Amino acid sequence: MTPTQLLLLPAFVHFALIVYLLTRTGYGRVQAVRTGLLKLHEIDSNKSAHPEAVRNFANNYQNQFELPVLFYVIVSFAMITGLVDVALIVFAWAFVGSRLLHSFVQTGKNNIALRLKVFVLGLTCLAGMWAWFGLRLFVIG
Repeated sequence: MTPTQLLLLPAFVHFALIVYLLTRTGYGRVQAVRTGLLKLHEIDSNKSAHPEAVRNFANNYQNQFELPVLFYVIVSFAMITGLVDVALIVFAWAFVGSRLLHSFVQTGKNNIALRLKVFVLGLTCLAGMWAWFGLRLFVIG
């Protein structure tokens, strides 16, 4: 595999996570309506009426469009400038690994303290990507 492919592979894994979360959220909502736990008109208007597990999946799905946006930007910048290297690939895998772990925690027992630690780990990996890219772009070459 080329360095570009190795950098894009974690992005594909993250995309698969997003599809999984969306599917589980939709399935959970349908099941909640079918079993009477949720009224159809409450799906959009009353999120607090959703069962906790459905809310956790929906919230985690939404989380995948917040911090990860900066991940996709840095991946794009690295590819455009041709500055893809082993360090960025390792950071990318670490970041996506943290997103997978964050999802596992939030959609499982939803331990807030652990979730925060995993979030900070992912943020640190992402900051490392940006810092390394900046050094490569402006200092190291």
